[in-house]
Amino acid sequence: MKNPPVIVWFRQDLRIHDNPAFFYAAKTKAPLLLVYILDTKTKQWQPGAASRWWLHHSLDALSKELSQKYQAKLILTMGNPAQIIPSLVKEHQATAVYWNRCYEPQAILRDQEIKQDLMNKKIEVHSFNGALLKEPWEVLNKSKQPFKVFTPFWKALQQHIMREILPAPAQFISVKAQSLNLEAYHLLPTLPWDNGLKENWVPGEVAAKNHLKQFLTKHVKDYKVLRDYPKLRATSRLSPHLHFGEISPIQIWHAAMAFKDKNASLQTDIMHFLSEIAWREFSNYLLYYFPELPDKAYQTAFNHFPWEINKKYLSAWQKGLTGYPIVDAGMRELWHTGWMHNRVRMIVASFLIKHLLQPWQSGEAWFWDTLVDADLANNAASWQWVAGSGADAAPYFRIFNPIIQGEKFDKDGEYVKQWVPELKQLEAKFVHKPWEAPDNVLKQAGIRLGQDYPLPIVNHESARKKALAAYKKLPKITTKKRPNQG
Repeated sequence: MKNPPVIVWFRQDLRIHDNPAFFYAAKTKAPLLLVYILDTKTKQWQPGAASRWWLHHSLDALSKELSQKYQAKLILTMGNPAQIIPSLVKEHQATAVYWNRCYEPQAILRDQEIKQDLMNKKIEVHSFNGALLKEPWEVLNKSKQPFKVFTPFWKALQQHIMREILPAPAQFISVKAQSLNLEAYHLLPTLPWDNGLKENWVPGEVAAKNHLKQFLTKHVKDYKVLRDYPKLRATSRLSPHLHFGEISPIQIWHAAMAFKDKNASLQTDIMHFLSEIAWREFSNYLLYYFPELPDKAYQTAFNHFPWEINKKYLSAWQKGLTGYPIVDAGMRELWHTGWMHNRVRMIVASFLIKHLLQPWQSGEAWFWDTLVDADLANNAASWQWVAGSGADAAPYFRIFNPIIQGEKFDKDGEYVKQWVPELKQLEAKFVHKPWEAPDNVLKQAGIRLGQDYPLPIVNHESARKKALAAYKKLPKITTKKRPNQG
């Protein structure tokens, strides 16, 4: 073959702009074989149902973009990447493979195996950072060790110069190959439970860019304050686009910084927004240095926590039938839309862990299956943060009061009434504690507690005292030393 091709392996980077692997592969002027592999070999943390729905539509969007812009085809295959990549290299006599790095522990091990195998066969491997602002080993403290607390990490991160945004390749020759149809992946549900996802989301790179632009121009003002109110569309909703790599954090960083330079009055809000992007960064950082984060407590004292496994409690929480309206609204929003407002995520997580004494891993697993933005690092770090077992975690004695949280951030009950229609006619002052409403008020609202809407499955004050007693029995909390893998 006069001009042998190189392979571009798309993974969590389903975009054509600011895609380092795609960009630098195209710069070689070699023909490109563009491939996506549905990894069925790595069994740990396979995508949940909502993520599979998103992946289907994201791959469809990328395929169409590649076809329209380059007349190129995204080759779809499935199986064990450690077998498929070498097989494609051999079949097409490819000289190199390009990919953007993943940071999940199982992906790191998989990629190391593939890289070593290809290098043994004299095949070049080029990997890039296409998912983070900086590599985990690039942001270290003065002792050249990983940060354990977010604030100094965030301060250090801001001192780094972010690379420039890479354009989409101008042109290239596309290599044809056998490909599965997207439907062969069977990513979509067989029963039509996904109508709410269709109503609320448009996966793909174009939608991601539109989301970012709309957020900066319409919603970033007063973001620092308004982001806590679940009824408002005051957050960016970029998390699923980020997870699937339809937009990069580098693109977000530069767009936000440029907007800040033109709108000085918005500096506080924009930097607060970027600090939330940095929390995503810090979560990936923690996962890299502590690969057991999704399964085991970062602070080992929490391995002794006296959980009280209760399937009925877990089921009531999952279905949004706990009797605490703000909790139930969040869980129903999640089921219907594949997403939940961040403030409410903290409330429902605290309730499961500290009111119901269910293991944080149970909540993590439910979120993994139902969130369109399910991200291993974010999910694990966030659940451990609420549990108090993570790095830079919330103190164990911080137990969200679902009544006060509801009254503070959903004063008129608009959010609750949207997702818990049983309470739609109830007076606002009782909407977060319907059990305190007089009988005549409940009757007028058409509510029979225990029938139309459940009574609380636990008493808040009793549950709080029980949780605090359990936490106080733990051994002294110490931070587990993390290996320096950087």
